[in-house]
Amino acid sequence: MASRNITLDKVEVAVCALLLLAMVVTFGQTVCHEFVNFDDNEYVFENSHVSRGLTASGIVWAFTQGEQANWIPFTWLSLMIDCQLYDLHAGGHHLTNVLLHTATAMLLFLVLRRMTGRLWPSAFAAALFAVHPLRAESVAWVTERKDVLSGLCFMLTLGAYLGYVRHQFSWARYALLLVVFALGLMAKPMLVTLPFVLFLLDYWPFHRLALAWRIVIEKLPLIVLAAASCTVTFWAQRGAMLPQDRLPVAGRMVNALVSYAAYLVQFFYPAGLAAFYPHSGPYLSSTHVVVAAVVLAGVSVGTLACRQRCPYALVGWLWYVGMLVPVVGLVQVGSQAMADRYTYLPQIGLGIALAWGTADICRAWPSRRWACGLASASLLAALMGCAFRQTSFWCDSETLWTRALAVTSHNAMAQNGLGDALASDGRLEEGTEHFRRAVAISPYVVMFRMNLGAACLEAGQSQQAMEQFRQALALDADCAEAHDRLGTLLAGRGRLDEAAAHFRRSLDINPDNSDTCYDLGKILLKRGQRDEAQKLFQKAAEITPDYAAVHDHLGMAMAERRRWNEAIKHFQRALDGNPQCRSARLNLGKALAACGRVEEAIAQYRTVLRLHPDDAEARDQLAGLLARKSLPAPAATQQGTP
Repeated sequence: MASRNITLDKVEVAVCALLLLAMVVTFGQTVCHEFVNFDDNEYVFENSHVSRGLTASGIVWAFTQGEQANWIPFTWLSLMIDCQLYDLHAGGHHLTNVLLHTATAMLLFLVLRRMTGRLWPSAFAAALFAVHPLRAESVAWVTERKDVLSGLCFMLTLGAYLGYVRHQFSWARYALLLVVFALGLMAKPMLVTLPFVLFLLDYWPFHRLALAWRIVIEKLPLIVLAAASCTVTFWAQRGAMLPQDRLPVAGRMVNALVSYAAYLVQFFYPAGLAAFYPHSGPYLSSTHVVVAAVVLAGVSVGTLACRQRCPYALVGWLWYVGMLVPVVGLVQVGSQAMADRYTYLPQIGLGIALAWGTADICRAWPSRRWACGLASASLLAALMGCAFRQTSFWCDSETLWTRALAVTSHNAMAQNGLGDALASDGRLEEGTEHFRRAVAISPYVVMFRMNLGAACLEAGQSQQAMEQFRQALALDADCAEAHDRLGTLLAGRGRLDEAAAHFRRSLDINPDNSDTCYDLGKILLKRGQRDEAQKLFQKAAEITPDYAAVHDHLGMAMAERRRWNEAIKHFQRALDGNPQCRSARLNLGKALAACGRVEEAIAQYRTVLRLHPDDAEARDQLAGLLARKSLPAPAATQQGTP
């Protein structure tokens, strides 16, 4: 029996191979996709802790910070490893998502097969999970590494529980169960409902309810881990939760009710899927609410009534309802009404109910088995086609948000996302118009104000930009970016005291922003506060080691003190970060000349003149050094070229 639980038979290998093929066909296109401007920047390519790869400081950060309103150290480590392997090539990050999802689908099949002994229902349920269009968001969006990684841990936990249940008690097996569950919680805290799922499995297919005291006691450590995860998550999300005055309890409950029904409809009819669904709050029509309540009540009563004959139906329905509780919006984080990614694990329950129900129908009417098989295959093929199309919308930011606007209305997030995509592509006027629409729909969202202000600033409308940044601060006095932007504008107008105050406030909120350290350091330098300025430049260099402008300033500070060797090191670091930095190269030339390293200094000035043929300072410095060597300045130099 032990070997049977480990060894795959030929049919299982064939099913796994078909699942792999389906994944390649459906989601393989993502290796050619880009990052999108929907959190991918904050999770990967603009996150210095992640983009540097796997580092000691990054590991400490992953375990000690509640970044992006979540404590997900395992996910952060996974993204760091990707950056270590692929740098910032989006295709590699997408490939990891596809591989994790494929492994999860295969494990789901194998776990269901081992739990129930049923081959084709297990294969059908796994295939439904694998290729459903609702999976596109979780697989094609790099940020949702949380989903596919936690999904893999979820399946490993189910497999560990299966081994624990089917064998004599072993502390090693129980420890494995706890470890993989803990890893899953550190990938995405939505797995807090997993102990509830294990109770359902004790009802069916394990039939362990007679061991009432044991099945409760053995879950207590899991429940403690889940409670700890809830506590940490509440701490991490404390700043992202919508307050009662923005979304009252009644609106949340109504939205939760309708979302349960909407996800159910999308399972059977996955049309009009979008990256973001705007929240309607208490303004949902009474018809929608009543219909949703009737549908949910009807399904609940039906599955309860047939629990003796079809226990899998009750288990599947409760799996779906229970796993959605953390993300259905009763505790609202963000402004979305619902999200495709939230169905990643909950809808497995619906797939189980449908697969075993179909199998029972086939057993009741053996003559129609071929028809059920043909219908199942046709359904999976259709789902693959829909999933392929839905995945294609995630190819880049413009396509993603254009699609969202096509299938939703009053979608401020989609307007903002499309505006950002267009502005980044150089279509500033079009992008600004979408930013204005986003602000018009949701005037109380700081991010929309900030993006509109940035677009106005780029268009040369500094006064309008300043107004948007001030509006953003009126909405959120702790918006570090707004303080930064205002500080930069005020510094440009010569209002250094006000600018410095905004930069200091920004650093109070976000002390690890190297740009802010640099900007405040420049102001302090102008005001003669050299020591404090140098401390800020040093801090900026620690945060961003290849910050060229910072090393240039540090080099100048060392040069003023005639500490030439230190100055030369900083100027060289600046050029390592930016070989085109004229100031650093000129300063390096001066420092080398001061140390008597004339030939090296001459080489630096010649490089400046090659890059900037009309640079008078470089020409004069070069002429002076050549004169020191008693060599005539070449005609090319006198004409402005080295």
